[in-house]
Amino acid sequence: MAQVITRPVYAIATNITSAMGLDTAAHWQRTAAGKVAVMGYEDMSFSKTPFWASKLDAMQWQAVAAQANTGSPVSPFEQMAFYSAKQALQNCADELNPQQTVLILATTKGNIEWLGEVPDNRLLLHTSASIISKQLGLHPKPIVISHACVSGVVALTHALRLLQQGVYRNAIVVGCDRFSKFVLSGFQSFQAIADEACKPFDANRKGINLGEAASTIILSSQEQPYEPLAKLSAGATSNDANHISGPSRTGEELAQAISRAMNEAGLVSSDIGMVSAHGTATPYNDEMESKAFNLAGLNATPVHSFKGYIGHTLGAAGVLESAMCIEALRYQQTIPSAGYELHGVPVPLNVTRRMEHAKIAHVLKTASGFGGCNATAIWSKI
Repeated sequence: MAQVITRPVYAIATNITSAMGLDTAAHWQRTAAGKVAVMGYEDMSFSKTPFWASKLDAMQWQAVAAQANTGSPVSPFEQMAFYSAKQALQNCADELNPQQTVLILATTKGNIEWLGEVPDNRLLLHTSASIISKQLGLHPKPIVISHACVSGVVALTHALRLLQQGVYRNAIVVGCDRFSKFVLSGFQSFQAIADEACKPFDANRKGINLGEAASTIILSSQEQPYEPLAKLSAGATSNDANHISGPSRTGEELAQAISRAMNEAGLVSSDIGMVSAHGTATPYNDEMESKAFNLAGLNATPVHSFKGYIGHTLGAAGVLESAMCIEALRYQQTIPSAGYELHGVPVPLNVTRRMEHAKIAHVLKTASGFGGCNATAIWSKI
């Protein structure tokens, strides 16, 4: 049997577009300064009751729309995704071959705010992906990953496989979701929305805040001439098969995905220098994740959730939070978990309270979502 050759895969550029800023550097700087973008709103067009969220402001939207003004009619969702991808491309050390570069779009809702206002085929996610890919000048047919809240991490893992096998040389992975009344109403019906800034892993956590964002990580199987930022070493998925919205009671299934990713990367738990958790600040998610980390031997490893800064950005979360993992590897600093004060999960967990220098060779990113889905990725220092 012929040996399958797998190529190393590197992150060569990133962008984060959210209420916290319009590039990755702004997000790192604001995180270091302890500034969060989640705030309280009273807006009847979204909800009859006040809510806490993270949304782009008018000036940010003006910048996003200006970049996407290409003459073709595009939705605000597509404008965000296109803007983020273009900003990341501008950070590349060299141009990408458009024939060997595929767009992978991760999202949960796409243009859902247009439901009932435009023809149904305009709402299809592959329609949006095709519009964005065409504007970027790419030749391959784009790929859509829409897998609840693990979409971003799954998209990165799928890109990893394609590049490892030589199907493409480069992948532009874009995660994007807008804040909308539809999504807010859905989470309100689950009684999952906090009436204050969220507090992942804290004893007084009340639920999630929603956020809107687009984030891009450009991956390449070519180390030169792109000056890589980090290596995407592994990825894995699993499913709880427990409940349509409630996570596993034990955390065993997420722990399985963690172990599979570590085995693929040739690592053990002591090699992981930081964990970027899903950390939604809901009672059951944080409890499940803490149990999974404990089962995987990671309860002493520095762990944080980024959702205290910009809320849960759904399909963008896995890409956005991975971009911050890459920054942590570059700067060799841990990321604080905003809102955490009092330990609130049933097993010991080393939740990070402040940004500190540390020797970080590998970072584990986890995600979990409705339907019991779990996804993991491991980022490594160059």
